[in-house]
Amino acid sequence: MTDDSALRREMVDVCRRMNSSGINQGNAGNLSVRSSDGFLITPSSLPYETMTPEDIVEMGFDGTYVGRRPSSEWRFHRDILKERQEVDVVLHCHSLYATTLACHHKTIPSFHYMTGVAGGTTIRCAEYATFGTQALSDNALVALKDRLACLLGQHGQISLGKTMEAALWLANEVETLSRMYVQALSLGEPPVLSDEEMARVIEQMRKMSYGQAPDPEGTNNLARPRDAAV
Repeated sequence: MTDDSALRREMVDVCRRMNSSGINQGNAGNLSVRSSDGFLITPSSLPYETMTPEDIVEMGFDGTYVGRRPSSEWRFHRDILKERQEVDVVLHCHSLYATTLACHHKTIPSFHYMTGVAGGTTIRCAEYATFGTQALSDNALVALKDRLACLLGQHGQISLGKTMEAALWLANEVETLSRMYVQALSLGEPPVLSDEEMARVIEQMRKMSYGQAPDPEGTNNLARPRDAAV
């Protein structure tokens, strides 16, 4: 076992927060984090309340593992981390409203500007495949192309991040958007923002991720530090 004790402790904490926040239930869901020699992943069928850092499974990209049996979904964790080098965390959960949409194979459109948090104009729904299979992993990779989140047909959701906090935050945002979309649909199919507007939204989000406040072109009334006032 490699010395990834801090990562292991944080993984246990995040898993418990998945359940306490309401985006996951029971033993459902799983979490993986890139490590020096491969990735760490939650074990199969172990309640988060009793999970310890030592229970976290160490895996290589060749499918070998050390310790407990890994989550049955290890294939899509491995394949996502292998293909998406800019991502270090894969979080999967069965949040209620995201799963509701996934049961109808509904993609979330840009009915609200916050859809852009997943990196595009939509949050796609992957085609259904049996859990734990290579087919499910292949379908997830298609739905995640140029995206940081997707729904899994008749299954749940996947959210990605550079850190565990980022992935957990995104999973909660996907669930919030899913709830809003389900409620909006009760009034009929909502209008969607144009691709041009979503491109502006995503660029604003990109700026903010680097600590820059939105700076709309042509606007002179901008917030700025007091010592920089002229």
